[in-house]
Amino acid sequence: MRILGLDYGDKTVGVAVSDPFGWTAQGVEIIKRNSENEYKQSLGRLEELIKEYEVDTIVLGYPLNLNGSVSERCKKTEAYKERIERRFTKIPVILWDERLSTVAAANFLMEAGLNNGQRKGVIDKMAAVYILQGYLNSIKQ
Repeated sequence: MRILGLDYGDKTVGVAVSDPFGWTAQGVEIIKRNSENEYKQSLGRLEELIKEYEVDTIVLGYPLNLNGSVSERCKKTEAYKERIERRFTKIPVILWDERLSTVAAANFLMEAGLNNGQRKGVIDKMAAVYILQGYLNSIKQ
């Protein structure tokens, strides 16, 4: 069984998955959403990924403010978490502090030599990798 990592945004959901042993996170894809209020298509794609990778846990990035307080984005993330839990009742969804995951992903991609256009196409997937890897590291300690 594997763990799925998600970086939820207004128009995209970055997706990463753990290896079967739960040691490393790999980027899978970016699910594009037609609008902020579109859920049906993105949840349908999540269902396909859950089946394909035999996912037993979902880790959803939780964008707290730098001072640890709950942001407006956190409230949207909590609502998305509820939608996931209603659709996939047997899969636990864990909120994971994702502060600076997008910054870390952007820095990594810049150091790798990707230009702005190239980074834009993969940043959400890389942020999902950082979120999931942070979680995996915490449960291995």
